[in-house]
Amino acid sequence: MSALWSLDAVQLSAGFRDGRFTPSEALDAILARIEEINPKLNAFAALDMSEMRSAAKASDARWHAGQPASALDGVPVSIKDNIPVKELPCTWGTAVFRDFVPSEDEVPVERLREAGAIILGKTRCSEFSTGRGIVSTPLFGTTRNPWRLDLTPGSSSAGAAAAVASGMGPLAIGTDGGGSIRTPCSHSGLVGLKPTVGRVARGRGLPVTLGGREVVGPMARTVESLALAFSIIAKPHPLDGGSWAFAATPDAEVTERRLRIRYMPQVKQYPVFPEVTSACDRVAEAFRGMGHTVEIGGAPYDEQIQETSARTIGAAGLAWLLADKHDWKGRIDPYYEDQAARGAALTAADYVAATNGLRQVQSQVGQFFSAFDLLLSPVSGSPAWGAEEMVKPFFNVFTSFVNSAGVPAIAIPAGLSSDGRPIGFQLVGPFGSDWQLIQLARAFEQLHPWSHRWPQL
Repeated sequence: MSALWSLDAVQLSAGFRDGRFTPSEALDAILARIEEINPKLNAFAALDMSEMRSAAKASDARWHAGQPASALDGVPVSIKDNIPVKELPCTWGTAVFRDFVPSEDEVPVERLREAGAIILGKTRCSEFSTGRGIVSTPLFGTTRNPWRLDLTPGSSSAGAAAAVASGMGPLAIGTDGGGSIRTPCSHSGLVGLKPTVGRVARGRGLPVTLGGREVVGPMARTVESLALAFSIIAKPHPLDGGSWAFAATPDAEVTERRLRIRYMPQVKQYPVFPEVTSACDRVAEAFRGMGHTVEIGGAPYDEQIQETSARTIGAAGLAWLLADKHDWKGRIDPYYEDQAARGAALTAADYVAATNGLRQVQSQVGQFFSAFDLLLSPVSGSPAWGAEEMVKPFFNVFTSFVNSAGVPAIAIPAGLSSDGRPIGFQLVGPFGSDWQLIQLARAFEQLHPWSHRWPQL
């Protein structure tokens, strides 16, 4: 039998059901893996050992009685450090929130507990879960890529990606406000879903600084594991008005058909590494081989409006967040000090102009999906860069518009570069097409599997 830490969520669930091993035994194997590997990667921000073991024993009993709370019962899941977990620190990657310990779970975490999942702990993220393309903070140091320790796993769900890619838990829950799930998955050889806005209800969370662009989603080694986690957290909740539209939406109701896909290999003048282009060209050809129509084209939105509006909202949100924090100066990275200063100089009219700009982008993307079913592109113009290297100009040009439009996108492994760095592509769909994206990712994975590839640590 494979090492328990190397099994995905679906395999763990099957083992619990068949009685081949227990949740406690799986947890012990994963904790041993964390003890061995985390010092190299700096992926975890906090672990709650007593709570984990208590939850595992309770899951043991439910499986033994044949009464699991769900198929996810007993499966360990890590939570990004900008999602509140009761009685665990929620630092948001910054000294400003170093002492914040929430008394309640945010809604997606509550859903996981109800399903019997074991909350492993909190994973490292960028300061305020924005910017720079890396996770390297004054408070917590640098998070590293398991495929090569001198590289970053990406921003900002880096700890989540590093943990799953290295076998320190089969599932992670992250957030995506401009690519923060998709980029780390692309750099780490994982599959990750940025859901439709509202699909995963939020509530009891940190202050909203990105104008509602940031959503919670799952990250995993396999599509089936991602789908299992998503089925648990993708539910409406009274605290989140954006989720109410999904109350009557049946899960996973997808019709198989041939699709019209636009392949966007580049955005404006931003460079794309030749190996990224080659990998995504092969993906486009693979979808043609699956019977879909794939046409090469440009961005279906105004890139200048998108960039300007998203940048304005991010700077204004950070300035607003820090406005009543009198001790933040000198405690955060200078990058964020500059961003906060720029945000503080904005006017209310600037902010309204930015929100209207994003509405334009949303309308343009909506019009695009009246002619096409999907958009295919790289996740990033480059494989992973240096773990402490400042953001590249092509960092999120392929990803940020998805958040502005509120539509779903899924990051999927496309292969490895010649020097062994993972490369990912994304599929973007219309509002509410989350399960269709999962189904397409599943079909691609069956023809081009990736979960057998492991970093050598």
